[in-house]
Amino acid sequence: MTTSAALMWFRRDLRAIDNTALFQALQAHSRVVCVFVLDHLILAPLPDDDRRLAFIHAALQELDHSLQQHGGGLHAVQGNPAVEIPRLAQQFACDAVYCNRDYEPYARARDAQVAARLAAQGIAFQPCKDQVIFECDELLTGQGRPYTVFTPYMKAWRQRFSPALTQPRPAPLAGALALPPAQLRLPALADIGFANATVADLRLPTGRSGAQQLLQDFGDRLSHYKATRDFPAIKGVSYLSAHLRFGTLSIREAIALALQEESEGATCWLNELIWREFYQQLLWHFPHVASDSFKEQYRGLVFPGKEEWYAAWCQGRTGYPIVDAAMRQLNHSGYMHNRLRMIAASFLVKDLLIDWRRGEAYFAAKLLDFDLAANNGGWQWAASTGCDAQPYFRIFNPVSQSEKFDPEGKFIRRYVPELASLDDKAIHAPWLAKSLPAGFELGRDYPAPIVEHAEQRELALALFGRK
Repeated sequence: MTTSAALMWFRRDLRAIDNTALFQALQAHSRVVCVFVLDHLILAPLPDDDRRLAFIHAALQELDHSLQQHGGGLHAVQGNPAVEIPRLAQQFACDAVYCNRDYEPYARARDAQVAARLAAQGIAFQPCKDQVIFECDELLTGQGRPYTVFTPYMKAWRQRFSPALTQPRPAPLAGALALPPAQLRLPALADIGFANATVADLRLPTGRSGAQQLLQDFGDRLSHYKATRDFPAIKGVSYLSAHLRFGTLSIREAIALALQEESEGATCWLNELIWREFYQQLLWHFPHVASDSFKEQYRGLVFPGKEEWYAAWCQGRTGYPIVDAAMRQLNHSGYMHNRLRMIAASFLVKDLLIDWRRGEAYFAAKLLDFDLAANNGGWQWAASTGCDAQPYFRIFNPVSQSEKFDPEGKFIRRYVPELASLDDKAIHAPWLAKSLPAGFELGRDYPAPIVEHAEQRELALALFGRK
């Protein structure tokens, strides 16, 4: 350790525990200034009730408290990170800036700007690997190319993986952290324009403590994960996605949980975490997927879906109960069950024939756990435009999906209460029911289907098959 100072730039790693960049900074420097930038380029377009700001702010408050317990605190500023990080590094006489690497196109461009400006000031820029086990070019095919199909990537990941890679990064915080001046303390949500932001509807525990609470709870259910994860009416998934997204939980902790037992559930959970890394490396190697189809033959595809169909999908008024329940859950809470994400995405693209990018953008605006790589990868998978071997003729039937994964209609009844009186068969497709409850009128109390699935399926096959 030297007697020099470093700046630790927190981004999507909002924890003081098991944080690679913080660990490296504390190992190499005697004083560390911890900073978070409220990036106005990201925040300016957001509505004042964006749930993500409430989640992030709660995590920052807990992070600040954790740093205060060791004599420091979080320095918070608003502005453009490409300006603020070099300015703060110079203000606090830092020799280096540490952060954990981000793989999204905007983050890469931003970090390049920061690195260049720091270099001009004689300050080192030290990005670290933290949010994945393998990054960038660490896993390539035998021909030195990036993987574009999941199964070979998964096999290579498992072959290369060692449990030692999940060892935590202990950070000796005491005596090394700088205390922020009053003007750099974390502002209230109202002071940054998000007075109406809340996660109360989701009832999701926040911050590092919330991540630990959910991790422990999921550990008790892990062995049943594979059997229960596709059923939205039961508690089958981890509910950890937002914590992984914003880094209140480290990827090493998540994988360590999967390694604690030998069960189908643990194996399935590990595969989901590998999917997460697959999409991250895909975005790194092929950044064009952020705005266009991975498959070249679909880049000029013209989707003929109607604008009123898109509006009905957004509102949860398509006449297909499982799709509508999924969309209403998203609109109400900022969360959507993963099986429902696939159903809703397939319906938008293959039934309504609407450009997948419009659905991706809607999810990006609404999801608390929005992650560009995962959201884009999931949408392109459903749309058959992505890199993985998802054939265009695989089209989810919303009725059979509903019958299989919400057999008693419990999830539908929760989010589409106007259908609560229908029996367990009719609730999946009211328009096919031989009889409906007295006083219930299809088209008045609940929409009739805006499209006919079988007809739209044929149109989708024709549309994609021409390419």
